[in-house]
This record gives sequence, structure tokens and C-alpha cells, in this order.
Amino acid sequence: MVLGLAASLRRQGGLLFVILQDKNGQVQVTLHRDRAPEGLWKKLDRLQEQSFIAVRGTVKSIEKAPHGAEITPEDVEVLAEPSRKPPIDLFSRKLPSLEKRLDLRTIDLRRPEAQAIFRIRHTALQAARDFLVKEGFLEVHTPKIIASATEGGAALFPLLYYDKEAFLAQSPQLYKEQLSAAFEKVFEVGPIFRAEQFRTLRHLSEAISLDVEQSLTTYNDVMKLLERLVERVVRQVLTERAEDLETLGYALEAPTLPLRRYTYDEVLKLLDAEGMHVPWGEDLGTEALKALGAANQGFYFIQDWPTTVKAFYIQPMERKPELCESFDLMHGSLELCSGGSRVSSKRLLTRRLKEKGLNPKLFDYHLRVFDYGMPPHAGFGLGWDRFTMALTGRENIREVVFFPRDQTRLTP
Repeated sequence: MVLGLAASLRRQGGLLFVILQDKNGQVQVTLHRDRAPEGLWKKLDRLQEQSFIAVRGTVKSIEKAPHGAEITPEDVEVLAEPSRKPPIDLFSRKLPSLEKRLDLRTIDLRRPEAQAIFRIRHTALQAARDFLVKEGFLEVHTPKIIASATEGGAALFPLLYYDKEAFLAQSPQLYKEQLSAAFEKVFEVGPIFRAEQFRTLRHLSEAISLDVEQSLTTYNDVMKLLERLVERVVRQVLTERAEDLETLGYALEAPTLPLRRYTYDEVLKLLDAEGMHVPWGEDLGTEALKALGAANQGFYFIQDWPTTVKAFYIQPMERKPELCESFDLMHGSLELCSGGSRVSSKRLLTRRLKEKGLNPKLFDYHLRVFDYGMPPHAGFGLGWDRFTMALTGRENIREVVFFPRDQTRLTP
């Protein structure tokens, strides 16, 4: 017996075709009127699309059928049926706008393309977890209600925590640093919250991040770890989700290691050659990233950024303190990840906080740990939603998140 969704119904003379969809994919159910019991034909003839049904029958090999097989039903039970016709045709090339589809997200997620995206996302996340565990990392969970900013700035969601003000965490950064001092290698998969005023195809107010931190190492070492993780994930997706990639019409390519590494200074020279000048010490804007992405379609690194561009916890270079031991992982024009060596000196970290206009007293819970010894450490945060965009070829981040949250959307 097969149970699932009647995703599509088609009547052709004395034949009735039902595409039955479950978590594993789709199979065709075919009923011949002149061979079927009268009661069964009437039941299926009245069946509505997007009903949930149970089918008992015989499986036959049919080359022209989806996936090369079909079921000839002997009995069908209708488990649930819609009281109104859903406004989203699961197999139509003409779809309502994304905003309208997000209003009925669960129905939209029944589409084969949507299901392919999230099967790829699932496989990728499991591959990343398996990779990190085999590398000796411990999965951890850090607080999402915090007393002070992690990254600084105003991009915080405040909330009332009993009788005092608190915030939703922008990142697990400071907690994972502390945990790396206790467990050496840690990682977390969890939500981050940023009240940014961006309305783009790449920003969300709530996102999922894969955060990794390791003590007794440097940013060069964690860059190597990250590129191996990316390569492992991509190959796992290519192996296990080739059919889903075909459904999406996306030709994902496995990266060749080591990934291309540009320094920040090299990037500025490349942009100058394209007639796009970025003053030294400034971050790379949208147009600069588009130009850079046009010449680099796959995965690559930008490293050795100006210290003023990066967060207070990134380690300045000893001989050139205007630069810091930092990197971004890119895919085309899309920034996926930021990482680097961390400041392990309490004195330097206090100074860096002040340089960023932050009050060290608000970070006392973190700074006091340094009194008892903080080893050199490094890590990164990989935006999992953006990484899924790169794995599936989607242009809008809302397509790869089950229930996206942004400036205008708080439901469903």
C-alpha cells in the first residue's frame, strides 16, 4: 500500500492518471475504466487534486511512466480532501507571485521544485554534520536570549526578559569562543537574528547559521577546514540528490581544492582594472561584488581584510595591524561565510571594543574568562540559507527557507 498526496489528476478517454506524491517522490497510478470495478472508477473519477489517499494495487514496469513504473489500483481510500481548490497548481510553469505563495507556504511546499530544494538542504546539512563530527567537533547549543550585542551596532531585536531588557542573539560568536576553550572543537547549527533594514533577495531577519570554532589553530587552518567541508557537502548532494538537481534544472559543480584565494588588496586591483574604484578600507558594496562574481562563478575566498571593516573580536596582524586575519567565503557575488582568527588577549579585546564604540562593561561576562587563559582560536559562521542558494541555484533566499522572516513578513 502507498499513501500520499494526489498531486495531479488527468483524464484521457477511458483512462485516469493520478500522480501520487510522498516524501520519497512520485509514482503514477493508472486506472482503465473497462478493467476497473465500477465502484473504484466512480471513486477515483470524483477524486479532487491534492487529496490524501491510500492506494493498494499492483506495481508494473512502464517505461513511459514517471520513474519507469506505475500502480494499477485494486482499492483506493480517500484519507482527506480539500474543501476548496488550492490556488497553487503543483505542476504549472505559471505560478502566483512568491509573496502569494508564501501566504500559503505549506501548499507551496508540495511543489516538486520546492520539495527538491529542501531535500537538498537536508542532505547538505547532514553531510556537514557528519564531516565535522568525524573531524572531532562537538555539537553545542548557545543562548539565543542575550544581555548585550555580539557584533555591535543597532541591528538588534530587543525584548522584555522578565523585568529587564534583553536581545535576540545576532550570532553565537562569544559563547562558541568560550566553548572552544573548554572543548577545543565545537560547532552549532542554529538561528541568528538581525534587525537589518535591508530589503534584498539575500537578507532575512531570522536565518540559520553553521558556526564553527576551534582552539589552538589559525585562520589559515579553518579556511582549509571550511573548503573541505564545502567540497564534501557538494559531492554528497551530487551523489544523493542528482534527481532533485535535475528537477531544479541546476548544474551544480564540485569545487576543486584548494579554492582560489584573493587578498583584499588583490580584489581592489581587479576592480580597478574593471573601472570600479573602491577606496582602501571600505567594505565591498553590491556593484563591486557583482563585478567580482562575474569573473568568479564558483566558490572562492577573500582574505586579509582591513581591521576596521571586521568585528572587534577578529585578530589584527602582528606586523601589519591595519589588516586582520580574516576571510569571507564567496560563491559568485554571494557572500556565504565570514571567519578569522580571534583576539585571545583581554587587553587587546578591550581596546578593540572601545575602538568600535562598545562599552567593555557590557561584555564583562566574556572578558572575565580571559583572566583564566584563552588559547589562540579561530572559526567561521556559514550562512546556511545562502549556502543552500548556492547549492540549488536559487536567486531569492526566501525560496530556500521554510517560513521566511523579513521586514514585512511575520506569518505564517
